[in-house]
Amino acid sequence: MRFAARSAEKDQNRTRLLEDLTGRVLELGCGAGFNFARYPQTVTEVIGIEPEPYMRERAERAAAGAPVPVKVIAGEADHLPLDAESVDGAVCSLVLCSVPDQDSALAELHRVLRPGGRLHFYEHVAAHNRVGRTLQRAADATFWPRTFGNCHTARDTEAAIERAGFRIEHREGLMFPDVEFPHPHVLGRAVRR
Repeated sequence: MRFAARSAEKDQNRTRLLEDLTGRVLELGCGAGFNFARYPQTVTEVIGIEPEPYMRERAERAAAGAPVPVKVIAGEADHLPLDAESVDGAVCSLVLCSVPDQDSALAELHRVLRPGGRLHFYEHVAAHNRVGRTLQRAADATFWPRTFGNCHTARDTEAAIERAGFRIEHREGLMFPDVEFPHPHVLGRAVRR
C-alpha cells in the first residue's frame, strides 16, 4: 500500500513538473518516456534526449502515444545535439543526480534554452541536516551509484542550477520518508538569465 501511495505521489509530481510549459521543450534523460503522456497541449514539440539504447527504444514507443509531438534522440547531457537558444523550456526529472558532471550538463541546458526560457526540475537533493547528509555521502561512496544507475543522493542540485546561470523562481521541498533513509526531493522552476 505504501508503494502505491508513493507511486501516485510521484505521478502527481511529474504532472505538476510539466505545468505551464509552452513551445519547443527539451527533456534531458527522458528514460523510458514516463513524462510524455503528461505534456500539456501548449507544448508544440518535445525533444527527448536519452543516451541508453534500451531506454531510448522504450521512450520511442511511449512517444507514439503522447498527446504532443515527441522526437527521441541519442545524446549526452554535456554535449546536447541542439543549437544554442533553440528551445523554449527544458525538463529534468530525476536525472541531474546521475549525470557524470552536473555543472557541464546545466551549462548545456543554459546554452540551448532561449533567454528567459525556463528549466523545470524534479530532482533528488542533498539533505538539509547533518545526519541525512552523512547517510547520503556514505551511500554515495559505497553502493548507491552502482546499484541505482549512477544516482548520487548528496548533490547540491539547487546550488548547481544557480551556478549555471539560472534564477530559481519557485521550489518546493518534498520528502519520501518510507524508503531506506529520508530521501529529499525538490520540485521547481528556474529561469535562464
